Amino acid sequence: MNPKTFCIPYDHDCLRLTLDPARIRAVLEPSPAETAAGQSEQALVLDALAHPIESEPLCGLARQARRVLILTSDHTRPVPSAITLPLLLAEIRRHNPDAAVKILVGTGFHRLTTPVEMAAKFGADLVRQEDFIVHDSRDKQHMVFKGSLPSGGALWLNDLVDWADLLVAEGFIEPHFFAGFSGGRKSVLPGIAAAETVLANHCAEFIASDRARSGILDGNPLHQDMLYAAQQANLTFILNVALDADKKIIGAFAGHPDKAHRAGCDWVGRRAEVRRQEADIVITSNGGYPLDQNIYQAVKGMTAGEACVRPGGVIVMVAACADGHGGDAFYRWFADAASPADVTRKILAIDRQNTLPDQWEAQILARILERCTVILVTDRCDPQLVRAMHLEQADTLEQALAMARQKVGEDAGLVVIPDGVAVIVKS
Repeated sequence: MNPKTFCIPYDHDCLRLTLDPARIRAVLEPSPAETAAGQSEQALVLDALAHPIESEPLCGLARQARRVLILTSDHTRPVPSAITLPLLLAEIRRHNPDAAVKILVGTGFHRLTTPVEMAAKFGADLVRQEDFIVHDSRDKQHMVFKGSLPSGGALWLNDLVDWADLLVAEGFIEPHFFAGFSGGRKSVLPGIAAAETVLANHCAEFIASDRARSGILDGNPLHQDMLYAAQQANLTFILNVALDADKKIIGAFAGHPDKAHRAGCDWVGRRAEVRRQEADIVITSNGGYPLDQNIYQAVKGMTAGEACVRPGGVIVMVAACADGHGGDAFYRWFADAASPADVTRKILAIDRQNTLPDQWEAQILARILERCTVILVTDRCDPQLVRAMHLEQADTLEQALAMARQKVGEDAGLVVIPDGVAVIVKS
């Protein structure tokens, strides 16, 4: 059989790897998109806005609104806002050109988006023309209390939700490793929530739930909190898109914040679901930029590998991580620990009301590392930093594969998941 070459996403490009087909147990990828042939990205979005799901069209909702707040995503998310935001703004202003519009960048618990990142994501002209505000989860002065979450945590949101007559959100839908799917209600929690609210929602108890997994909404305790937060914020209308491997729009869903989101999740879920195949070595990625900017985000793609790797096996994780670890608190969980099991033990002892920053990501990474070795393929991140987090590092895919085979044998079988964030692995 002829060798098979794969292109694994890495930063803005990809890394190529040629493998012997006899060693490949499976290649797990989403199904082809169900889009109309020749329909442009703009046309898909406009069609969704023209046919909202269980909602009045946005232009009608905005007709009487004096103040409109649009929630959007930060620099870590590949929402194609340069396409979607102008179309949303045009729809809002169609019958109400004088409405005051603010655009709130939902950073969640992440660092603040920089002006350079804003210009790159939204377009320099749009940033100059519109009123953008970057949410700061640690700025309690600009938060408003909205009651208690179903979990019992205090719900604090950016006070611009009370400024607005109409709250709209844009985002994208993909499988999410503990919230089930991204998009929809996540624009509010964690998007524009206070730090303490994010911490309460991301507690160890919830992360440990067997319902807090990719592709699961029903019974997911994190999702239930998030949905409640969106309702309390009075989120009225969403525009969410689905993307292909090139970050191009292949589906768009607009309308009721829960029902349109559910429709999008069903569509994405059908495409993303793959059948689990087990192997000693799993090669995967975080789908390239922007999700592979740091180790924190790269944990997402690792969970697809976790679902397929045999205990004691190896995940080869391709992620540039040019931004380093992605958070000092996350880094310290591992740098100060004797082992991943030590991290797990400490985190599970923390009760719901005392959640620490980034412990959820550490909890999941520790769970993965207790099962297998992870070799991070990057030539953009300090190898000492990588090793301090109990990961191994390789500059190239070929080097990583050689390291993996030394651990599990030259004849080890492989599963290839080109984009670990894009699939939902089912048994």
